[in-house]
Amino acid sequence: MRDQLILLPGWAYGPAALQPLCEALTELDPDLDVVIEPLPELADPEAWLDELDRRLPDDSWLAGWSLGGMLAAQLAARRLDSCRGLVTIASNPCFRARPQWPEAMAAEIFDAFQEAFRLDPEETLKRFRLLCSRGGYDPRTLARQLEVSQSDSTPAVLEAGLRLLAELDGRGALHGYFGPQLHLLAGGDALVPSTACDALRRWMPGVEAELIASTSHALPLERPDDVAATIAAFIKSKAE
Repeated sequence: MRDQLILLPGWAYGPAALQPLCEALTELDPDLDVVIEPLPELADPEAWLDELDRRLPDDSWLAGWSLGGMLAAQLAARRLDSCRGLVTIASNPCFRARPQWPEAMAAEIFDAFQEAFRLDPEETLKRFRLLCSRGGYDPRTLARQLEVSQSDSTPAVLEAGLRLLAELDGRGALHGYFGPQLHLLAGGDALVPSTACDALRRWMPGVEAELIASTSHALPLERPDDVAATIAAFIKSKAE
């Protein structure tokens, strides 16, 4: 029976953002069934996890980029033994900093971004693309790739996603899920501090957390081959 890996994209992006990673994984391991699933198109953030649980098959690996990784962690903790393993990419247990997890985006910066989105979604999304590409090898080209990969979700749906980014605290989910975990972070990430990698290692010594140097928040789009190689090797090691 083939292993299945579900990939969830990040906030404001559709499946196209993860297509290079999907193709790289399939080339490395043709026996791995890789499926990209879009995030829910719901204006109620509290319904997102139930929607994913209803839609996604059991007994699969769950992986996600940024918000997708946070949701994958919540779902893994909910499913426990029916989740084969968890992989997060440029994701943080808490996206918005809090006293118990300062290795995240400063609360005042996130709140200002959220307010800017309410006032001018289009301009704020443009700014977000630039933030996602900052720290990468070729930020300008990467920003253009991100523009093509942007989702066509309504502002109400995108606002729900921002509320999830603000409210989700994945520490309990990560601690409560006992299956294999791999967390990949980007060294030049402008949205998830690289210090989150060491924080994860200190907080959960049993999980694998790796920092890929000189890369942006758009890690799966910028370095799909490297990310795919690390994920494929991790999944293979857990099958032995």
